[in-house]
Amino acid sequence: MKIAILSANPNLYSTKRLVEAGKQKGHEMVVVNHTKCDIVMEKKKPRILYNGEFLTDIDAVIPRIGASVTFFGTAVVRQFEMMHVFSAVESQALVRSRDKLRSLQILSRAGLGMPKTVFSNSSKNTEEIIEQAGGAPCVIKLLEGTQGLGVVLAPDTNSATSVIEAFHGLQARVIIQEFIKEAKGADLRAFVVDGVVVGAMKRQGKEGEFRSNLHRGGSAQIIELSDEEENAALKAAKVMGLGVAGVDMLQSARGPLILEVNSSPGLEGIESATGKDIAKSIMRYVERNAG
Repeated sequence: MKIAILSANPNLYSTKRLVEAGKQKGHEMVVVNHTKCDIVMEKKKPRILYNGEFLTDIDAVIPRIGASVTFFGTAVVRQFEMMHVFSAVESQALVRSRDKLRSLQILSRAGLGMPKTVFSNSSKNTEEIIEQAGGAPCVIKLLEGTQGLGVVLAPDTNSATSVIEAFHGLQARVIIQEFIKEAKGADLRAFVVDGVVVGAMKRQGKEGEFRSNLHRGGSAQIIELSDEEENAALKAAKVMGLGVAGVDMLQSARGPLILEVNSSPGLEGIESATGKDIAKSIMRYVERNAG
């Protein structure tokens, strides 16, 4: 098969690993910069123009769409779908996963555990909003933030009020979430491919840091999920409609709490921590469904 990795940077670890895994299985692998694609639409003839040529012989695509180009990247994935090309991440699932508020509403409806979360479009009654999220300390997140950016831990009500009012003053949309003290600055990342957890790691934030993102100095180690944690991860990926997903959750006194379901999870951290060939699992998923 000819498989395209939709990536703006061919030198990224995840992109290179997927190319390597595909070539090892005998596929023709190409990296297509989705930000450089032109979408051509006419009656019953959807096409994609790239580097002066139409992409007509692609059997499957694996989207690696950055958050900053979600709108256009999703349009490119949708165009491939209209051309009857299999996508490892469906365009609608990609859109759902990038909308944090919508994602949480979907997860809540499905009955999955999550930190108490409040969304408000106003700075009025700020203290009541904080109380509904479990009181201080609480976590305040920008809806458009990624990789730990735009996430603030407010230690008390006054601090939380000031942060919320400042964000609203900048017309930035935020959610207020319960702070899970017993998580101790750590979270779990379960990597789900085609309804199976193919790897899991525990990420620990560096001392004094409540965010566990690896690029912020956190560390990771392999972990065996409990049945409850594994079931939560699988259900979260399923209700979000994602065949490939990184499900982030906290360990709490009341069970696993879902933080986020990532539609373009990085491979470097999970492969380094677990020693597993996650890229190969993704390639097998594409083989089972493409063509």
